[in-house]
Amino acid sequence: MLSSDFEVFYYSDKNFSTLPPHAHDYYEFYMFIEGDITMEIFKANGQSELHKMTPGDLMIVPPGTLHHAIMDDPSKNYRRFVFWISRECCKSLTQESVDYMYLIQKAEAFHQYIYHLMPSDQHQVEYRFIRLLEEISSDRYGGDTARHLCLCDLILTINRVIYDSEHRDSKSEDASLFQNILSYIESNLEETLSLDDIAGHFFVSKFYVSHLFKDTLGISLHQYIIKKRLAGCQSAITNGESISKTYERFGFRDYSSFFKAFKKEYGMSPKDYQAVYTNTASHSK
Repeated sequence: MLSSDFEVFYYSDKNFSTLPPHAHDYYEFYMFIEGDITMEIFKANGQSELHKMTPGDLMIVPPGTLHHAIMDDPSKNYRRFVFWISRECCKSLTQESVDYMYLIQKAEAFHQYIYHLMPSDQHQVEYRFIRLLEEISSDRYGGDTARHLCLCDLILTINRVIYDSEHRDSKSEDASLFQNILSYIESNLEETLSLDDIAGHFFVSKFYVSHLFKDTLGISLHQYIIKKRLAGCQSAITNGESISKTYERFGFRDYSSFFKAFKKEYGMSPKDYQAVYTNTASHSK
């Protein structure tokens, strides 16, 4: 890869030779459009998986993963889009939003590399590949900004169409799981309640739980738990309970983190909040 951030290409070849297995130090997104090939992807133990590619197949390969396209019939036209993005660029995008990393996380955590796009989804992704290619080749005002927007749009669209296709038939299951997790959190506010703990309790992927909360509530699981714990603390201290005992009971490990979270949520310190509430309650009698 020549660029330090990302590169995107459209290739159309005939009589393309099978290349030996190879790996990159960047992430590769590959969308197959036409041809007669089999993709071979190697696991860490040296064994490989073979995938006969069909138009609309999308592959995501993390850095260090050996792979290559085997030409079953080199005489047929071989067309594909290829998109390469560096680790550093991915890290930068993650700081903007974790939504960009859904498929990369699945590839790295579960070794799921190939997906099939329905024609309408394939059209959406192709359109964004072409937009990014056009923007890279142009020299218009605001080019850097436009290229970044096109890059984000391409990555988010790829993640979105696959995420949506995986969850079309599971809305009711999602709702049931979501309610069960809410009940579990409510009953265990004094426990650790990490993302790993909750995912393990319900035997689902932590990435699945994370996206379920973000898609349903618009906030992360961690943010939801903090809000529930703060609500419990708020109720307890306004009923006269000890602040020090309360924050420990509701899972805050130290007073400093509790103090900052409480003040951010309610606009004043726990002690001031308790005093204001106590004065208000006494004057109302």
